[in-house]
Amino acid sequence: MKLFAALRRLLRIFLVVVRYRLDDLVYALPLPWYLRLTGYFLPWRWLPRPRKSLSRGARLRLALEGLGPVFIKFGQILSTRRDLLPEDVANELMFLQDKVPPFPGEKAIALIESQLGAPLAKVFTRFDITPLASASVAQVHAAQLRTGEEVVVKVVRPGLKPIISQDLAWLFLLARMAERVSAEARRLHPVEVVTDYEKTIYDELDLLREAANSSQLRRNFEDSSLLYVPQVYWDWCRPRVLVMERIYGIPVTDLNALRDQGTDFKLLAERGVEIFFTQVFRDSFFHADMHPGNIFVSTAHPWDPKYIAVDCGIIGSLTPEDQNYLARNLMAFFQRDYRKVAQLHIDSGWVPATTQVNEFEAAIRTVCEPIFEKPLKDISFGQLLLRLFQVARRFNMEIQPQLVLLQKTLLNIEGLGRQLYPDLDLWSTAKPFLERWMRQRMGPTHVLRNIQQQIEQIPHLAQMTRDTLERITQPHRNDPPNPWGRRENDWLPRLFGVLLIGGAFQTGLHSAADGWPAWIMLVTGIYLIIRG
Repeated sequence: MKLFAALRRLLRIFLVVVRYRLDDLVYALPLPWYLRLTGYFLPWRWLPRPRKSLSRGARLRLALEGLGPVFIKFGQILSTRRDLLPEDVANELMFLQDKVPPFPGEKAIALIESQLGAPLAKVFTRFDITPLASASVAQVHAAQLRTGEEVVVKVVRPGLKPIISQDLAWLFLLARMAERVSAEARRLHPVEVVTDYEKTIYDELDLLREAANSSQLRRNFEDSSLLYVPQVYWDWCRPRVLVMERIYGIPVTDLNALRDQGTDFKLLAERGVEIFFTQVFRDSFFHADMHPGNIFVSTAHPWDPKYIAVDCGIIGSLTPEDQNYLARNLMAFFQRDYRKVAQLHIDSGWVPATTQVNEFEAAIRTVCEPIFEKPLKDISFGQLLLRLFQVARRFNMEIQPQLVLLQKTLLNIEGLGRQLYPDLDLWSTAKPFLERWMRQRMGPTHVLRNIQQQIEQIPHLAQMTRDTLERITQPHRNDPPNPWGRRENDWLPRLFGVLLIGGAFQTGLHSAADGWPAWIMLVTGIYLIIRG
């Protein structure tokens, strides 16, 4: 049955590929001649192209939408890898809609009751069977707890895991085949992309992870005037069910509604930038899925607008080293100190240590100088970061997942900010924050905290040093005992003992006075035999 389902899925993929002529994308690659020859034997390639007017990016987007939720989510994640994809394809994939038909409310109720281990009526006084929203992984229902709180209940789609496993198997197969037959495909690292997607989508299936992320983000912005994160009701959260406070706000893309309530758009756009940099540099814990569908604006105090964020399934973080190098890179960029940018990339390990600084500096200058010819407010921060990644890729920079999430989030925030307020000068908003953060890093409070952390590590380092010295001086002290309590090579002292006893008798034990060497040999031999 599983084999039949897999073959049926393969047939479905094949029909969609033919319908949107995705094979053209394959044959556009520099393939070996014998693989190119196969194109002449595929019957559909001789037929007229039904969607000739569509670009390659549009055909890929429509094909992914036709293949269902798993492929839609894959396309969304793929759109963030602008360091790998052609620009026209990446731009088109950004339009992938994560809206799919809902599954029946009765199935949602059955799944919730199964996860909670209790009838729905024991938990909720009201449960709306019609979902508020439906996406590729889960859907959301409005409800009211018996304690009176208005909540939303997020439920993972039933039967999704087998479909994901099946589709991932085919994606890995296609990725490995592409890497084998094309050097251009190997440059795009398709297996790496599918691996990243596998981790992301399985993480999204665990709603307890999302609940934990939401709780942490809420704690980071507690009593903040910038961002509000709904409360998680942990008593009713399970791996496939998430219960959160219901929020009432205006979707951030509903500009007319925001305008009607008198929202300060300039302040709203600037606060979006401040939220991003606060999450990245202060907390090292940033919401990495901040597309417009996950962001709302509070209806209270429109002159002092506040964001509301939902869906914390994807979270990014940076190490202190990455934070430091990223901040210094951005400062150096806007001071046009390209040598420093190149050296920072090498120092951070983002590019190999063997990279020639002069060559890397020249490549960065070639890309960035045209950008800086524009007015500062017209410079795209996200595009600048993207260009940097593309240049660094030529110098064998391996893009780290946290940097990809950072780039994706920055592009979302910047695009959203300029939609709200087209004259947004992201740099004038970000620069004071970065300068303040770097001063704090070099300030006495931070230095004292680092010293305290180092002092706290002294007992641990002392123990490590002691253990290391003991291992050096007694290398076999912790070895497991040999069977029957015998040590390795314990026959050697016994053999030597037998030889000593034999030598004693050969020498002769005539008397204690004349034969004392023989007696010593005899006693020593017996001792060696007994002790082994």
